[in-house]
Amino acid sequence: MDQPTAGFPALHFELEQPDRYLTFQGIDFEGNMRRVLAHLYRYIDDPAHGNAFWDRFKARLGAAEAGAATICDKLLLLHSHVYYMVDLFEEQEDEIALADLKRLEEECF
Repeated sequence: MDQPTAGFPALHFELEQPDRYLTFQGIDFEGNMRRVLAHLYRYIDDPAHGNAFWDRFKARLGAAEAGAATICDKLLLLHSHVYYMVDLFEEQEDEIALADLKRLEEECF
């Protein structure tokens, strides 16, 4: 963009591949998400803990991973379900899962 628009200054640079998480460079988003999802799947894949809510979550996650989700990606999906994951991990008294989730929250959300 070379021309100022509606009170915004002109930008005189272009990013080759814009990174929407530019301010979080160097953080292992994928690793953090992978750890939290491993904890989560351990519970929600178990019929004793799974339910229609988590089934819907898994379907939405599958769509995000396949690139079929036009509105959200995996990180946004996890972010929007963080309180449910906290409840689940607290019910199971899973301190490691809670610590990994807290790290994901602090570093990536």
